Amino acid sequence: MYTIFVNDKPIILASEPKTDLGLEIYSFNEIRVEEVVHKLRYSKTKGVCLYQKEVNTLFTIFKQEFEVVNAAGGLVVKNEREILCIFRNKRWDLPKGKTEEGESSEQSALREVEEECGINKLHIVKPLQTTYHIFREHNRDKLKITNWFLMHTTDTSLPKPQREEGITLAQYIPIQTIPDLYPTMYANISLLIQNFLN
Repeated sequence: MYTIFVNDKPIILASEPKTDLGLEIYSFNEIRVEEVVHKLRYSKTKGVCLYQKEVNTLFTIFKQEFEVVNAAGGLVVKNEREILCIFRNKRWDLPKGKTEEGESSEQSALREVEEECGINKLHIVKPLQTTYHIFREHNRDKLKITNWFLMHTTDTSLPKPQREEGITLAQYIPIQTIPDLYPTMYANISLLIQNFLN
């Protein structure tokens, strides 16, 4: 199963109809991808489930409708008690960015955390899930695929937000207060953190 967000509304790609989620349900052959994205962006539709028996094939076909942007980011945990968060565009977020040519996802994730938060002494503990969201740029819909990594750091300095990237805050948030921030996070970010904490 894949979950792709459009304006924080999900498109669920599944091998069979997911009738328990309260979403509009379509066989993949019944509706155009462009129509689904438009519906989520401009109507009150809460989400859509598209199904086809071979879900990986479905995702491959779905991807072909978009220019794909590969990105990577880090969920940085300090002292097992705090998570590094950034504040940008009135939303709490995690540091991430576009993967540059010749970079691995791991290299990209480390670089982005260092650049956006001024944090060093990072090491990757393990890969986390991949998130997907559709955004519009230059009158085109693009699909961002972000590979996430759990990271630890021994850097004791305070984070420094990369203001030229629109980041106004970079700080460690106590894990127990992270759920209070979910309403001000993008849906894919809050889902990523919830999966990690659970």
